[in-house]
Amino acid sequence: MMCKKATVTGILVMITVCLTGCFSSNPKDIEAFLQPYKVNVTADKYALQPPDEVEVHCVKVPEIHLQRQRIRPDGKISFEGLGEVEAAGKTAAEVANSLRTKVAELYKLPGENLIDIRIVVYRSKVYYVLGEVYVPGPKTYNGRDTVLSAIAEAQLNPMAWKERIQIIRPSPDKNVRPQIFEVNFDRMAAHGDTSKNVMLHEGDVIFVPPTVLSAIAMKIEEVVRPIGRAFSAVYIVNAAGYGGGGGGYGGGGYGGY
Repeated sequence: MMCKKATVTGILVMITVCLTGCFSSNPKDIEAFLQPYKVNVTADKYALQPPDEVEVHCVKVPEIHLQRQRIRPDGKISFEGLGEVEAAGKTAAEVANSLRTKVAELYKLPGENLIDIRIVVYRSKVYYVLGEVYVPGPKTYNGRDTVLSAIAEAQLNPMAWKERIQIIRPSPDKNVRPQIFEVNFDRMAAHGDTSKNVMLHEGDVIFVPPTVLSAIAMKIEEVVRPIGRAFSAVYIVNAAGYGGGGGGYGGGGYGGY
């Protein structure tokens, strides 16, 4: 009996060590993130991309005034009589300048800055919340998203390891490692410790790992579930009469399975 307890304890310790080793957090990586009390936004400009939507304001040209356009997959918007305008990768002001040039070919309008482009739907920029949350997946980035607001919106489930939530800023350059640090959500939510409530940037990832016991339970379930399905299939076959008497698979011996 003591031997079994020691074996189980040893397995739990090994799993805990393995899970701990899965995290690559570096406390100094928090320096790569912007603090909400130091800046107003996390991006100095917003580059339009599909499927963002814009609205045109130009009271002197009723044909386009208050028209809404969703940026197409090819990165363009189009207007009857004016043609297509490149929008992807440009700011709203740059799109307004391009549209102003086209309008000037058809209309002679006095004054400057007669056309204003306003972004009305932000959809192209996202960050991600993954792991043990009720609402995982991509989240629309608005430039003021914080760790606390993102986690609160995604809603941690009972399996979440609240003390070891990983905040990750991926690196597109294979020679530059991603920036990662940990957040203790319990300390943040229950004790008001917002020292790590950093602002998120487009493309950031929040990963909520399972607790040690939850991870063990999921591993056990991975093993047990196929076995359970196999026994369930056998039961269904037996219930249908294929294993009974001497007429089933394997004769009378199989019927007593």
